[in-house]
Order: sequence, then structure tokens, then C-alpha cells
Amino acid sequence: MKFNRLAAVFTAAALTATMAACGNAEKTADKEAAGGGDNTGALVGITMPTRSSERWIHDGDNLKSQLEGLGYKVDLQYAEDNIPTQTQQLDSQITKGAKLLIIASIDGEAISSQLENAAQAGIKVIAYDRLIRKSPNVDYYATFDNFKVGVQQATSLLTGLKVLNADGTDGTAKGPLNVELFAGSPDDNNATFFFNGAMSVLKPQIDKGTIVVKSGQTDFATVATLRWDPETAQKRMENILTSTYKGGAKVDGVLSPYDGISIGILSALKSGGYGTGGAYPIVTGQDAELASVKSIIKGEQYSTIYKDTRQLAKTTGEMADAVLKGQTPATNNTKDYDNGVKVVPSQLLESLVVTKENYQKELVDSGYFTADQLK
Repeated sequence: MKFNRLAAVFTAAALTATMAACGNAEKTADKEAAGGGDNTGALVGITMPTRSSERWIHDGDNLKSQLEGLGYKVDLQYAEDNIPTQTQQLDSQITKGAKLLIIASIDGEAISSQLENAAQAGIKVIAYDRLIRKSPNVDYYATFDNFKVGVQQATSLLTGLKVLNADGTDGTAKGPLNVELFAGSPDDNNATFFFNGAMSVLKPQIDKGTIVVKSGQTDFATVATLRWDPETAQKRMENILTSTYKGGAKVDGVLSPYDGISIGILSALKSGGYGTGGAYPIVTGQDAELASVKSIIKGEQYSTIYKDTRQLAKTTGEMADAVLKGQTPATNNTKDYDNGVKVVPSQLLESLVVTKENYQKELVDSGYFTADQLK
């Protein structure tokens, strides 16, 4: 009887231990499936589009510093706007055992097979500033409110033209004023957000006749600039000047979605005689790149949209840290960023317009640039 009781006790204890082990295994499996587990010092793969744009260099450096500060290893790669290079870099990061991928894609639809391989290996993916399209294997998206960026660009254009006052009320200019439109790369999902946001502001003024797109080029497909290339934008602006403005008509303003494109546009305008003995047309931009901020100070480019990439890197690093710890990262938009397969939970940051009037406060006083850099 005593033996039987002891056997029963041991059996119960063994069963309890087995059930506890099973429970722990299930929790561990659940955590690992969520991207968790013990990921202390894990490898994070970061792929950026190119070093030819100043902003992507800052993004990469800021992200690397943020993640290394949190104790992770980082493999940071730049693809120089070459799609096969970016796919090879992603393949390599997956092979190296990265636990998380942060991707600023060159082409939002060209890396589906890499994402599928990542998903099969249990690797989570954060799309960085550019939404990755037509794949279910994108877990989160960190960016700015890109429709709002377009609204800000168009509003600054109209403010510079004096169609609007700074407070949004009607300005003194009645028009018609000649404006030309440029958009970003057609393979970058952000470009359509920027353009649609801008047109939500500009179209009412076009319909009223206050501004006129003299070239007639107003649809996205026509005004898009592949790979955001400054040279492509410069050539298109030169063609518009020779084909549309031969008879003495003047360009009053240009909607430009990005500082690099703005520099190309301004080069074409300079070659066309603008800025000699008179003001330049109102030209917008985005990213607060050093060359464009200097151009704004000199009175050439009118405005840029400042997106603090330090804050984007910090936010993305926090999202990555949460994912690697098996947690759900903070997001503030779960309805607007549909990649064609799913709505990707997104964390959107704020941006602001910078002109000659406020660059000191927003860019220098905040530490984004030093005064010496802008000399």
C-alpha cells in the first residue's frame, strides 16, 4: 500500500512536470512565432536604396546607431538604386540569420520572393518610409503622414505665390499664374500619396483658373520622375521651357516633391535665364537636404518639407525592439496603408514646412544642422 501511494505521488509529479514543460514549450513557440524568443544581440538587416541621396545616408546611420544602442547587431546595406543588388542583399541577410528586416525598398513590388523566404524563416519585416506593395509578408510600416506632406508642399507653393496667406486665407494674387507639376518615382508608393495630397490643394485653384498648368501635363504618369532622378527632372523641365514657354510666358511656380528633383528643376530654370536680375519661380521640395537648405537661404528654392529622420529612426528602433521581444509595437494608423494585399499597421510621424523665414529655428536650433554646415 505504501509502495502504491509513493508510485502514485511520483506519477502525479511527473505528469505535472510534463504538463508544465508542454505549457512552457507552447508559450515559447508562441513567442518565437511572434518574433520573440531570446533575441538578445540578434542580427537586424537594414537595406537602404542609395547613398546618392543625403537623406538615406542619415537614415541608415541613425537606424544603425539606434539599434546598436539597444544591443542588437546590424547589417546595413545600400543598393545604389539597383533592384537586383537589393534582392541579393536581402537574400544574404536572411542566410546570415537576421531575426528582423528593415527595408526601404527601391521598387515596392520587386522583393516578394525575398519576403516570402523571410516569412518562412520566421523573420519579421518593417517597411521603412516606403511601403512594400503586393505582399502579405510585411508586418509593420514606419513613415511620415505622406498625404499630409503633399498637402504641405502644395500649400507652401500657393503661399509663395501669394495665392494663400500663411494662415490659409486668400492672398493678394488673383492669377492666372503658370505652374508646372513634378511627381516622384512611379514605383514608390509614397510618390502617389505626395501627389494626391498636393492635388487635393491645387485642383480647386486650377479649376478656378487662379493657377494654370501651361504645359497641360497634370496626370501622375506624365509628371512622375523615375527613381527620383534629378537629371531626369532637369531634362523634363528644359523640354517644358522650350516647348511651352517660348513666346515670353514665364513659369511662376513648380511643384517639386523632393529636394534632389528641385535642384534639377532649378538648374534648368537657371539655364533658361531665370534668377538673372529677378526672382526665381516658387519651387518646393522635401527632405531638407543640405544643398537645398543652402539654396533656400540664397533665395533660390522656396521651401522644403522637413522630416526629422532622427525621430523616424528612433521610432523604427523602438518598433524593432518590441517585435524582437515578442511584443506588439505601437502604431497609430491601421486603415490607410493598403499595400494591395493587406492593410499594413503603420506608425506615422509629423512633418513641417521649412522656408528662409524659419530654417534657423527648425533646422539649426534643433541640432539637425549646424550653422557652419549651412555657410
